[in-house]
Amino acid sequence: MEGVLSMGFKTPSPVQQKAIPLILEGKDMIACAQTGTGKTAAYLLPMLHKLQQEESEYVSTLIIAPTRELALQIDQQIEALAYFCPVSSIAVYGGGDGFTWEQQKRAMKSGTDIVTATPGRLIAMLQTEEVSFKHVKYLILDEADRMLDMGFHEDIEQIISHLPKKRQTLLFSATMPPRILELARKILHEPEIVSIAISKPAEKIIQQAYSVYDTQKEQLLMQILQSKNFESVIIFAGTKENTKKLGQSLARKRIKVRAFHSDLEQSEREQIMSEFKSGKLNVLVGTDILSRGIDVEGIDLVINFDVPGDAEDYIHRIGRTARAAAEGTAITFINPRDQQRFHKIEQLLGKEVPKLPVPENLGEGPTYGSGGGGRREGGPRREGGPRPSRPQGSGDGSSRPPQHNRGPQQPRDPNAPKPNRWKKRRKPGGGE
Repeated sequence: MEGVLSMGFKTPSPVQQKAIPLILEGKDMIACAQTGTGKTAAYLLPMLHKLQQEESEYVSTLIIAPTRELALQIDQQIEALAYFCPVSSIAVYGGGDGFTWEQQKRAMKSGTDIVTATPGRLIAMLQTEEVSFKHVKYLILDEADRMLDMGFHEDIEQIISHLPKKRQTLLFSATMPPRILELARKILHEPEIVSIAISKPAEKIIQQAYSVYDTQKEQLLMQILQSKNFESVIIFAGTKENTKKLGQSLARKRIKVRAFHSDLEQSEREQIMSEFKSGKLNVLVGTDILSRGIDVEGIDLVINFDVPGDAEDYIHRIGRTARAAAEGTAITFINPRDQQRFHKIEQLLGKEVPKLPVPENLGEGPTYGSGGGGRREGGPRREGGPRPSRPQGSGDGSSRPPQHNRGPQQPRDPNAPKPNRWKKRRKPGGGE
């Protein structure tokens, strides 16, 4: 209780209210709740309570997490909550040097109470045959859906094959797709199910969007960043390459920014997260590696520079803001190609996200809802005013193919057969 109070906790969140009693009773459990709702403390508090009452010379609790950052974060929260308890822990993950490997291995062999690890490093440890998990009593899979998305299904099953069959298993996930239920059937025994507000962002997140061309995105981003003194901003890019380019471009404009991606050494990643959490760094650019489990309080703005490929990822991205009952803003840039993706996101949300007008100085943006037509890769027409809108199709439901600027073309052989430009034609009514 001293640890809980020293961290400023006063009222348990809904997932904590429902999960903690079941875990204390020794039940296996599937818990599904949105990001930022206190899932980590929901399993750590009852685990610490149990471990205080038990004495063991072996690893008692194994927590598996999808990324190094989340494993470190969980371990830090264990240290904070267990500050007044005789409980030891270690985070086990890849990316370090030989000394780190040996340190992690010694800690597990000596019987650390709680091991928080990524699947890859655990597999490597088990293959040395110097580490044993035969005495583990409690297994926790955190962000289980993310681990399956990252292709860790076989690794998880391999790790579980080294554990005792008689144990308490807890599966925590932000979403509940069929494959999670399939995994649960394999590894859990008569589990209780706790489900809190699945796939819905926090109500206090102000969601907004702009329909823009790719060439307008960076200028719009700068105007947003300069419109208010934001203390903490996360910008999500679609790829690692875009993350690097955007980070370099913003740095040239004297924005306090760092790009966070998998090519960085582990020490660099830890330093960047430390600077961002402490407020020394105001803006962080990254891929979806930042969308899960990165617990940083006070993020007041999330920008989706690129629309995520999956609607669920949108929930996790914007969930970085408005955490722990705070308020925040999430802004998404939608280019013509991504309009259909964003429509699926709105279907998942069950509501339409307001589309704000593009600032006049950036020119006219694409019309939202045009189905991705128009000038796909270009920007607004500058000379002579905006380009008149082209009809989307004729009265019979057909549609002209988009015109692309392909550069100089070779003259076509008049005797050559005409290419079949349309493999599928639209039927009347817009169907294919």
